[in-house]
Amino acid sequence: MNSIKDFWNSYKGAILGVILAVLIIFTNLYKLIVAIILIFLGAFVGNYIQQNKQIVKDRLKNFIDRF
Repeated sequence: MNSIKDFWNSYKGAILGVILAVLIIFTNLYKLIVAIILIFLGAFVGNYIQQNKQIVKDRLKNFIDRF
């Protein structure tokens, strides 16, 4: 019985993480999570471009000039 308790105490975070991951996959909740991440990423990129217009223009121009 001690070995089971020791195993649980050592690996309960990993076990709970696997159970949570399986639930997310089976319920297709990962699609919602990916969508939310993409929305926040788009908002972050849009805000960065708005705040640093000249820097973005210069970097984009240099990138296009390389081709």
